[in-house]
Amino acid sequence: MKKLGIILGIGALSTSLSYAQLVDEKNVTVTMDLQPVLQLNMTTPDQIAFVFDEIREYYGGILKYGATILKVSSSVSWDLYAVGHSQNGTYWDQQMAYSTGGGPNSRNTLPLSLLELHQYPANPRTNGLSGTWVDYSTPFAPANAVVPGQNSVYYTAGNPYVGPAATEKYIAGAAGFIGGGGDAVDGGSFLTAGSLGSNYYYVLDYRILPGLPAIFPAAGTNAGAPEDLVTLFGANSYAQPGVYTMNVKYVLMEDQ
Repeated sequence: MKKLGIILGIGALSTSLSYAQLVDEKNVTVTMDLQPVLQLNMTTPDQIAFVFDEIREYYGGILKYGATILKVSSSVSWDLYAVGHSQNGTYWDQQMAYSTGGGPNSRNTLPLSLLELHQYPANPRTNGLSGTWVDYSTPFAPANAVVPGQNSVYYTAGNPYVGPAATEKYIAGAAGFIGGGGDAVDGGSFLTAGSLGSNYYYVLDYRILPGLPAIFPAAGTNAGAPEDLVTLFGANSYAQPGVYTMNVKYVLMEDQ
């Protein structure tokens, strides 16, 4: 009798099922607005007073060392200049006269250029400039050998926020495009560039030299033309005693 052998094999049934992936998406637009930033920090007294009450001060002048410190921070290329300004055009404003009988040669119209400035460090962007003096880095000349206009403050009777010409003095930078290194200082800050001696940190000294009689022999244009009182008003002219004021604006502007 034959036996029927039945073998039942049970194996694992593997089934791979694939499903489609579902994705939902939302977008957010991120906008970055880089506004140009120009920041000028100034450390200085509100008023810098020159009081001439001794003969030696008339002869030798009065200097105010380190009276103004300028610190620059900027995200764009920039220029920095000083400009003398007053309500009386190109002359100091007389606030008080000590004498009304000074004679026909006594003058109360004193040119703004009699104020001298000296800066440290020098303008870093002077390459290619053709002005007589492109900044205020030249030391003050001795009282007995002044150079008219050498350190005289740039001044204007017009809009003080229109920068000087390329031939006029800038503390840093210059007007227009100058080849071989550019005409502006690159963006940066005194906070990261170091302090004294960098392109972003300037120390300003002031001098007024009346002379005796008081004609202000150092006053002059940037081209070196004298603006002392004798040159402006004739022989024997001299300054009328009194109180005079002007202001110096330090303007930091984006280079154009």
